[in-house]
Amino acid sequence: MELTIIQKIAIYTLPVIFAITVHEAAHGYVAKHFGDMTAFNAGRITLNPIKHIDPFGTILLPALTIMLGGILFGWAKPVPVDFGRLRNPKKDMLWVAAAGPASNFVMAVFWVLALKYSVFAPEAIANPLALMAKAGVTINVILMVLNLLPLPPLDGGRIAVSLLPYRYARPFANIEPYGFVILIILLFTGVLGRILQPLIAIVNGLLVSIL
Repeated sequence: MELTIIQKIAIYTLPVIFAITVHEAAHGYVAKHFGDMTAFNAGRITLNPIKHIDPFGTILLPALTIMLGGILFGWAKPVPVDFGRLRNPKKDMLWVAAAGPASNFVMAVFWVLALKYSVFAPEAIANPLALMAKAGVTINVILMVLNLLPLPPLDGGRIAVSLLPYRYARPFANIEPYGFVILIILLFTGVLGRILQPLIAIVNGLLVSIL
């Protein structure tokens, strides 16, 4: 049965909000663990979605991509991290950056379990729960894979900066002001979808093999 636009939005809203909110809170929590209190002092280590929502990136753009049937795309307000305040900035940057995609993988596992056990739910909610769980898996896998692309300011870009020798890390980090422009161009030319789809298939296969 083909879902209406309203039904799609209703099914995707909760998984989208949690995927983005937990992702951002995870960055702040790990930054705090390694000595940077910036996100904590700004009240951003929280699961309150209002603190993380960007009206365009979190609501409008994901809704448009859902309605148009393309690759789900969006972002939240970035959690402020002062990498200079980390105890070992270059090394600790990796863990702060990796925390977001790691949280999405954990949430994908949660939604896979919800899908698996939705058959035991009362009949009235079993189908909506299964649809929401499928949406949750899709959203979190896409966000994880997207954010691991080695393009600053995505998490994968910061991980790359952390791993690269200093003489390469600095010029690579200088790409950051242009990163989102590059990403939007890749999205609307269809290149981003061609990059993400095989990676998404690999992660989905991994989730199936684990569970």
